[in-house]
Amino acid sequence: MIIEGIEAGTVFCYERTFTLEDVQQFSAISGDEGDHHTVPDEYGKVVVHGFLTATLPTKIGGDFNVVARDFTMKFVRPVFTGDTIRCEVTMHRIEKQEQRYQVSTTYVCMNQDGKEVLKGEVLGFVYS
Repeated sequence: MIIEGIEAGTVFCYERTFTLEDVQQFSAISGDEGDHHTVPDEYGKVVVHGFLTATLPTKIGGDFNVVARDFTMKFVRPVFTGDTIRCEVTMHRIEKQEQRYQVSTTYVCMNQDGKEVLKGEVLGFVYS
């Protein structure tokens, strides 16, 4: 089991640069084709969907087979194509239950300038 041996306070990181192709594919899948996601600004960039940005903490949770029960998100500032976002997930609680572990985490995603773009909490389970 991957979750065994992980302690409260452990931080996991993942970093990704979002591309126009990422946004186009997410627009097609989600149906969210607002102009801010499809029409480039004067710099040739579009806004990355908030829920696409939120795939960063879910990627880390997926590495540990976490099934999310509660997932909160606070969108602090927009992410644009070409931005590199670093997500840090902090494990706060790992509680062994009968056939699963309950986990509680917080996460923060920051752009290449060190500014927060997304933050929140995840409560979930890892089944053994």
